[in-house]
Parts: sequence; structure tokens; C-alpha cells
Amino acid sequence: MGWNWQLGRGGGAPGYPWRVLGLTLLLCQAALPAAQAGRVHGSNGVNGVSPTEIILGQSAPFSGPAGELGRDFQEGAQSYFAQVNARGGVHGRRVRLLSLDDRYEPERAAANTQQLIWRDKVFALFGYSGTPTILAALPAIREAGIPLFAPLSGAIALRQPFNRLIFHVRASYLRETEFLLRQLQSTGRRRVAVFYQNDELGKGLLDILRQRAPVYGLALVGSAAIERNSDAVAAAAMELLQAHPDVVIQVVSYQPAAAMVARMRAAGYLGGFSHYSFVGSTSLAARLKNAGVGAEVTQVVPFPNKARLPIVYEYQRAMTHTPGIDCNFTGLEGYIAARALVEGLRRAGPNLTREGLIRALESITPANYEGGGFSLHFSRTDHSGSDFVDLTAIGAGGRFIN
Repeated sequence: MGWNWQLGRGGGAPGYPWRVLGLTLLLCQAALPAAQAGRVHGSNGVNGVSPTEIILGQSAPFSGPAGELGRDFQEGAQSYFAQVNARGGVHGRRVRLLSLDDRYEPERAAANTQQLIWRDKVFALFGYSGTPTILAALPAIREAGIPLFAPLSGAIALRQPFNRLIFHVRASYLRETEFLLRQLQSTGRRRVAVFYQNDELGKGLLDILRQRAPVYGLALVGSAAIERNSDAVAAAAMELLQAHPDVVIQVVSYQPAAAMVARMRAAGYLGGFSHYSFVGSTSLAARLKNAGVGAEVTQVVPFPNKARLPIVYEYQRAMTHTPGIDCNFTGLEGYIAARALVEGLRRAGPNLTREGLIRALESITPANYEGGGFSLHFSRTDHSGSDFVDLTAIGAGGRFIN
């Protein structure tokens, strides 16, 4: 909405400062809720869209105990965006990712989201990392009606009830849990303990494990918690050792997970360790080296170091242009996510809107989107994206085997 500076040429009290009134009206407009007043940046009146650029916003950990997760995802995504931009962008617009560090702290994630939406006026959100941080950002996401694509979380709370604004490219934690428990059942390891993060993520998965373990003939014999962003594992290790488990399922990120393995191995524990995909596989292995041999990790993307699928070959080639960065699971997830989002932007057409992007993404199915061997499926009632789950293990020298 624009104000007409010709207002001062009409009637009114003699000598009234009409330009002051015009300035006052402009200031009032700026004070309106951003959902109404913020639609001024793009050539078509849409935040984050100009004739030459599409701006995406991301809040993720880039420092702190989970920082490698955010950096790996970002590097994989940026490697694809760089390819797209080198070819002229999407309908002539370059894709720019504006990333803010939340250190895996919910309060920071909420503040970052407010900034990205209302001050930086990004078009869409992308690649948020972590269940508690994403949940903290949800109120602002709902208020703005802004899409969030590819959150690095499989939490049920982000999928049920269905949220039309959120699109997933990774399988849910429930899928990972079922896959992991089936694998444990097949090995004969029956006594299970859980080391979990004391927040929405950890408590939610502990509840799922309590419910589902008996279905596979497994007994949950103990559990211990740790605060988010801490690696003080000594007390928790003592609790778990006293439970005498055959395997410890770790519902934490790589730093406390590695500390727990080292502590329990030093105490003589000979059982197994299993982890969810969000642990940060490469970071975990790098810290454990040979002490991690045999530790299992479920994965929600294909193996990134063997080009068995076209999407992996694509990713490996893209990363050759980023010296000093090795291919890894989280980086491949970022690459897959960026590739799918760009497809949605392309399908949405040159007159880009948030509603148009949502409808375009909902049109992506395995039948009409070549995902390089990684299938994605969205619809008007289901944004789950993928059910892909695999199992890997740390081998000698900290290398993953599949």
C-alpha cells in the first residue's frame, strides 16, 4: 500500500503541514504488523523476492556442542545452491541463504526466527536443526504463515497434527525407532538402556522406546538423562552400568554420545551402542576413532561415500568444489533438501508467492520428480517426504561401513 504525496494539494486547514502528515502516515504503516506491512521488498510485493534474488532464512547451531551438525547441513545445501546460481538461478533469481547461529538453544532459535521473518523479511525458512529449537520457532512460523522446508528433525510433534507450513525430507523418528528395534531383535540383544537428552526430543523418544521395545521382545532395563549442550556424563554412566544392558540407545548429539562411549568402555562395558541419525555420524566417529568400532547409527539418507545412486554421485561432484570438506550424511541431507526446494521454486513459476511455493511442493511425487534415487512424496494432506531408513556402523579407523 502506497501513500499519495498529492494529499497536501487538497483542502484542509490553511497552512497544515501536509508533508508531515504524509510522513506520519508512512511511519504508521511501518508500525503495522509485518504480515500486513512487510510485503514491500519483491517485484511482486512478496518478502524475500526481488527481480534478481530469493532469500531463504535458516536458524541452526553453527557453534557450540552441536555446531558441526548445522555446518555440515549448510555446506551440503550451499553446494547445490551454488550450482543453481551459476546456471542463472531460478527464473532468473539467485538463491541466497541467510543463516543465523542458535547454538542449539531454543530461546536463540525463537529470536532468530523473529529476526528472519520480521526484520530480514526472508521468503521461506530452510534447514532448521533440532526438535526443541524448531518447536520454539513454531509460534512465529504460524503467525507469519511462512513455509519451513527440510527441518533436521524427525519429531512427531512437527508432523502430528499436520502442519501445512512444514515440509520434511527425512523419515520420522518413529520410523527410525522401528527400524532400529527390528535390528536389535535380530541380533538377540534383549536388554536395552537409554541415554537421552532431557528435553522434548529426548523425553519424546524415551516414551516411544518404552512403548515399542516390548513389541520386539526387548526389555527397557534403565535410562539416564543429560541436559542439552552438556557432556557431563559421569553420573549417567554409573546409572547405565548398574542396569547391565546389552545395548545403550543414545538419544543425544555427538559430543555427549562420544563421552558416554568413552566413559563406559573405560569402566569395562562390552555391550553395544546404537544412535539415531541426528547424532552427527561423522562428528561422532571422528571423536571415537577405534573406540567406536561396532557403534551403530540409523541413517535417513543413502551412504554418502559410495556413489551407488545418482544423487550421491551428484553430491560428491558438488563437494569437489568445496576444498577441505568431506562428504558426510548430514551434508548429503542438506544437498537433497536444497535440490528439492529449488524444484519447488521452479514449479512455482516466476510470479513467486509463499502459497504458490506450498502448492508447487505438494505436487512433487516419485512419478514426476527425478530425485536421483532418493524418492520424495508430498501431497495436500501429507508432507512426510521420505520413509528412507538405513543402518550403518563405525568400523576401524572411525570409517563408516554399510
